[in-house]
Parts: sequence; structure tokens; C-alpha cells
Amino acid sequence: MNKTILKLSVFALFLCFTNSVCFGQMTTEQIDALVKNSMAKFKVAGFSVGVVKDGKIIYAKGFGVKSINSKASVDEHTNFAIASNSKAFTTVALAILVEEGKLKWTDKVKTYVPEFKMYDSYVTENFIIEDLLTHRSGLGMGAGDLMFFPDGTDFTINDLLPVFQHFKPVSQFRTKWDYDNLLYIVAGEIIKRVTGMTWEDFVTKRILEPLKMNDSATAYDKLKSKNNLASAHSSDKGKLEILPDNKEMINGAAGGIYSNAEDMCKWMLAHLNKGKYGEGLKDTLFSVPTQRKLWKIHTVQDADPDPRYNSHFAGYGLGFRLTDKKGNMVVDHTGGLPGMASKVTMIPDLNLGIVVLTNTTLEGAGIYSAVTNTIVDSYLGLNDNDWIGKLTAFFENRNKTGDTVTNQVWEAVKTADKSKINENDYIGIYQDAWFGKMEVFKKGDQLWIKSYRSPKLNGPMMFYKANTFAIKWEFQDMNCDAFAMFSLDENGKANGFKMKGISPNIDFSFDFQDLDLKRVEKK
Repeated sequence: MNKTILKLSVFALFLCFTNSVCFGQMTTEQIDALVKNSMAKFKVAGFSVGVVKDGKIIYAKGFGVKSINSKASVDEHTNFAIASNSKAFTTVALAILVEEGKLKWTDKVKTYVPEFKMYDSYVTENFIIEDLLTHRSGLGMGAGDLMFFPDGTDFTINDLLPVFQHFKPVSQFRTKWDYDNLLYIVAGEIIKRVTGMTWEDFVTKRILEPLKMNDSATAYDKLKSKNNLASAHSSDKGKLEILPDNKEMINGAAGGIYSNAEDMCKWMLAHLNKGKYGEGLKDTLFSVPTQRKLWKIHTVQDADPDPRYNSHFAGYGLGFRLTDKKGNMVVDHTGGLPGMASKVTMIPDLNLGIVVLTNTTLEGAGIYSAVTNTIVDSYLGLNDNDWIGKLTAFFENRNKTGDTVTNQVWEAVKTADKSKINENDYIGIYQDAWFGKMEVFKKGDQLWIKSYRSPKLNGPMMFYKANTFAIKWEFQDMNCDAFAMFSLDENGKANGFKMKGISPNIDFSFDFQDLDLKRVEKK
């Protein structure tokens, strides 16, 4: 869901930072020092780490604060939104149903959801459950995420199921990896239709409760207590700021779970124990063949080019990213929502698992990689490569580049010659086939724009150049200001507009480029 996070995962900007060369298991003191050193470099409020090795939890600890206001400390039971690391819970939930004979991975989606409709009739008729989970639909990255991003929209599952017919594919079906959230929400709906239970209730009953992930929850509203909940923060403006709690999605199958270091260690142990859990590993969550299915590459990606890791393959399984490092299979995934970031990494050949959680973005992606990959590198016998310095430079350059672009836009707005436009030519109601209506109107003397279905997307619209306006949303929890580029009729009146993000660093879930708004009413 966070663009930076996905880039780090896909292109593997792996990090290693220690005070000295370290081989094999890091001590508690070394991990403590690593986290504290990393937190000194990256602006994050709180952080939590869990490590499992050889069937045991060997480290679970919190650092920093749950909130910069309360100053309450993070511990191993502090809950964070794990965001897209929820996807693996969805695939395991489906795997349970497959093992019970209630569905098959190759079943067509339309068998369970007749309303489901893709951009092409062939794709619609041949789209199977596996396709929902493997990011190979042919749609662009994050297509349709504006239906729940930013939160607070009024879209329902009934709006979502046929929405894919309105998107233009960017690749041939099943040929290319492009990250998709909405299709996981469809997978959550299949679970509901097969079991009669919501995704939230099914995952709670069949996964969280058996694994005794007692402090975790499938939704914000389902947390037993919010006394040990980390607040979301952003460092996007150079200092830490608290963000509102993330509201519920249509369902949580793409990113709804809240969990903590201790509970996520239990989750990793179940996977490293090949689906076995409980006292003496007598209980089974899923079978060995199912694990092989989850950890099989379904969509190929580029392998890590870093020669230190000698990687040969990479790809996406069912809710997990898969690759190899130094001859060891690595299973991982990242997650990101406004103010929250997470990473889960397992190396089954070493019987090793690491989870890191933070309540801060933008720099959460840097620190979760720094801590995770320092620990990984120690087990792989790799020397310090100053990855923390390299990633710090990466973020500084990235932020500087983005700031340069956006500053130039707003400076151009200040000096733009407005005499050549008539603002009344743009006022009216416009409609997109899937996102619904947006209105351009006057608010006092200022031209303004608002979305009817996503109330956080509203703000002043200022002339930039030609037929383009720059929008500064009232929602500033993330960097998502946008251009509105109008088309005119023969009389110079606006008859539609398209959009795109202003900053090159905009999160991919702000998929403004997928909108095609046509005027439906003049004001």
C-alpha cells in the first residue's frame, strides 16, 4: 500500500548496521544497540522487534513511544497496524477452506461472486482465486485504491466487485507483477460467501484464536483494548506529527490486522513449523503441501542484483514475496498505511523469523529494513556494508528531489497569469465511472474541488498553467496533492479532466491517474 515500502521490498535495498562485525545469532544487547542506533538515524516515534529461532521466541521488545503526546512506552505487546502483512492471513484463511474441501485455488471467482467483472470478458470468465492473490491481473499498481485511500470513503463491497471493468489494463493477463489491494478485498468477500462469516470473524476464529494471538485483532473496532495501541505518526514534514487512527476498510483482507511483536512471533513460528503449533506441535493450522503452495512463486519478479546475496530468483507467492540469499530461501512481506509500517521476514533454511513494526511513516521503511537485514546479514555471515548510511542518503536524496518538484509547482502557482482563464468555465459537477462525482465550485473567492464519496479529498484548486490546476487537499496526512488537467469544448468550457499526483514520491494508492472525469452538470 506504501510506494516507498514496495520499492524497498522489490528492489531489495537491504541494510546492515552494527558496531562491529557479527556472525551468527545476535545477542539481546546487540539487537538493543542496533535498534537504538537506527532510531537515532530515522525519525520514528516507536518501534517493536520480534525474533524467533529454532522454534522459540528469542527476542521480543519495544522501543520509543506509542504517542509523542502521551510519551507512553512501546513494549512487545503494543499493537500496530500491520497493513499488507494481513494478506498472508487471507491466503491462509483460504488455504484452510481448500483443505476442508470448500473451495479450490483454481475455482473461478465468478462461481462465488457473480457480480465480479474485469476489464475483459475473457479475463472475467477465467479469473481464478489464485489470480486474486498474486498481483498478475493486468491492472496497474494500486488500481482503484482511491476507493479506500485515504480512509473515510463510503464505498461498499457492492461498489467494488464490478469496478474492475472500468480500469484499463497495463499488461497482458498473468504476465506481469503489479501490486493490487482491491483483489484481496474480493478474496475476503469469497471467504464470507463460502463460510457465512465475515473475513474478520473467520480469521479471528480460525487463525488468531488457535495461535493464541490474544492481543491481536482483525480490525480497529475489534481490539479488546486500545490501552496498548500505538498511534500513527508521520515524519513527512521533517518532524514527527500524530495522524488520526486508520478507519476500517471495506473488509480487512488487504490490510486490516492490528498485532504486536509477541503475537507475530507466534504467527512466524506456525509457518516455520510447517503449519504445526501448540504444545508439542500437536495441532495443525495447515498442511505441508499447503505451505508449499503458499511459498511457491506464482508471479516472477527480478532477483536482487546485490552480489553480496548471490540471489537467483524472486517472485510473489500467495501473500508472500519469495527470493534466495546466499543459498537460503527468504520469505517476506512489507506493509504500510498512513503512520504505520511493518516487515515480516522468514528464512526457513535457518529456522529464523524476524518481525519489525513501527508507528511512523515516511522513514519507517528505512528503519524496518535496517533492523531486519542487519539481523539477517549476521546469520548469513556477511560483514557490515554501511547499509544504514546508504539508505539514509537514499531517503535524503529522494525527499530532496520530491521537495524540489513540488516547490517548483507551488512557486509557479504564485506567479501564474490568471488573466487568461475564466474560472467559471471550470465550475460544475464531473463524474468518473468508478470513483463517482467530483465538484468544482467557488468557496468564497477561491476555486475549490471536492469528492462526493471520499470526503477527505477536498481543497483549493489553483491555476498552474495552460488548462491545468494544482490541488492542495485539506488532507495532508500524506503527500498527495494533485494536478487536475482539463479538456475544453469548442467554446472554451471545461468538459472533463484527468488527474495525477504532483510529487514523484506520492504513494501509489493515490491512483489519480486512473480517473477520467466527465462533466455531467454545469453550475
